[in-house]
Amino acid sequence: MAASREFDFIVLGPTGFTGKFASRHIYKTFPTNLKWALGGRSAQKLQAIVEELRSLNVDRPAPEIITLQLNKSELDALAKRTRLIINCVGPFHLYSTPVVEACAQNGTHYVDISGETPWLKKVIDEYHEIAKQNGALIIPACAFESTTADLMTWLAATHARTELSAEPGETIGSIHELRPASLSGGTAHSLITMLESLKVSGALKSAGITSLASPTAPPPPKRPSQSLIELVLGVRAVSDLGTLTTSPAKLADESVVYRSRSLMPQLYGPSFSFREYLRTRNVFTGAVFHLTLVIGLALLLFSPFRWLFRRIVPGPSQALPELERKDGQVQFRVLMDTTSTGPTGKARRVLSSLAYPAGPYPFSGVSVASAANVILNHENDIKKIAGGAGFLTPAVLGQHYVDELEKNGVRIDAKVIE
Repeated sequence: MAASREFDFIVLGPTGFTGKFASRHIYKTFPTNLKWALGGRSAQKLQAIVEELRSLNVDRPAPEIITLQLNKSELDALAKRTRLIINCVGPFHLYSTPVVEACAQNGTHYVDISGETPWLKKVIDEYHEIAKQNGALIIPACAFESTTADLMTWLAATHARTELSAEPGETIGSIHELRPASLSGGTAHSLITMLESLKVSGALKSAGITSLASPTAPPPPKRPSQSLIELVLGVRAVSDLGTLTTSPAKLADESVVYRSRSLMPQLYGPSFSFREYLRTRNVFTGAVFHLTLVIGLALLLFSPFRWLFRRIVPGPSQALPELERKDGQVQFRVLMDTTSTGPTGKARRVLSSLAYPAGPYPFSGVSVASAANVILNHENDIKKIAGGAGFLTPAVLGQHYVDELEKNGVRIDAKVIE
């Protein structure tokens, strides 16, 4: 990529909830010699964000302001001006396809906070080869969905290889703690509009765990069967993780993890499988949550229930005050079986964990900004790991990403247990 581009990176959508967190983090922690800008449709709203950043009293220049419409011509011109775009504009299936197209065609790196699996499948199918040919690193889902699951699974597999010289096997991811668990207005709006725009055929194509996987990768092994209780009530007990129920991020996270497996098959190996859950207090609360989630999503397929849902949740530009609570917490754990056995003959497993002392939206702001910083500093390393450019995953950022997150207050660990 030409080093003569005007900007190192541009944040699109900094007026949204997660976009504000990302912009604050960048302003407080990024090197002051990087040139960046905020991009959006309203100069007045962008200026308000700049004034908010200046109030943080950080000794660095404020970002520039670029007003634009999200159409092909203006986005194409924008992509030519910058090395990288951090995209926080959702719903992604409504607004962000032209952003991805502009980055892929102009060799501009790209990260985002999307968790919309059907949209990801669409843009991967359409733009992966174009991005690869032009040297663009396109890494979506660098937020709570799906950095936590994807990076911790990568870390567990790496630990199994380096510490045990063992093959990864059955792997279970768990959202161990999530406070607060409320949705912002933007997230709720994305869910509703995605359900409205999704045809049955498209839903089926994007529902499988390999929907985002590289078509050239070998198919994964069949996952271990689930018990009747789990199939009906959505609950299971796992040693070292506790009582687990259905994860609301299951589809997004599992599909990204399996894309990572398809991009790095030698690391994950032929026996690797992955399922994600949510830790719960007991079997009863887990069953209630599972049934509520399943029934709720089924009802949202019908327009009267979507109409009602819209009137219950905040509007697209609103965020609940509790989402900025100081006592928030994000914890994610991954438990991986391996082919190694200990002195007692018991199988050794790897437990990896991630924790951040704030909620999922502040974490998403830190994680997407950290991913961008890794790309800016380690572009060649990433392309070497991935075998080139194109649509990659948070896991491909590897140890550089772990180090960047730890530098910014995220606690990450991996250990061997029997």
